[in-house]
Amino acid sequence: MKPPLPLWRWLALLSFALIGPAGLPAGGAERRLPELRRRQSNLEPLLSSNSLSLRCAPERRAPVLAQLDTGVPLRVVRQWLSPQGYRWLSVEAPDRFGRPTRGWLQG
Repeated sequence: MKPPLPLWRWLALLSFALIGPAGLPAGGAERRLPELRRRQSNLEPLLSSNSLSLRCAPERRAPVLAQLDTGVPLRVVRQWLSPQGYRWLSVEAPDRFGRPTRGWLQG
């Protein structure tokens, strides 16, 4: 009769039986890394859906830098949530002469 396996062998066998199949293709692990797809801001601009006021600061009382017409392409630079709960977007939009102008829009 054979002597029983030592404790460390049982632990090694049990860990391989439980963890080993997860790394195998049939165990559900991905064989390849998923492809990352990032939004290309230069190719996919956002368009304003109505007339908007581009402000110099993320406040309702801030002075208006420019009035944006409907359909103006916008590039979102960042967003900010004010303590009052308003969502503000820092955007870049072309001015009357086509030069980029940055300002804040309430989202």
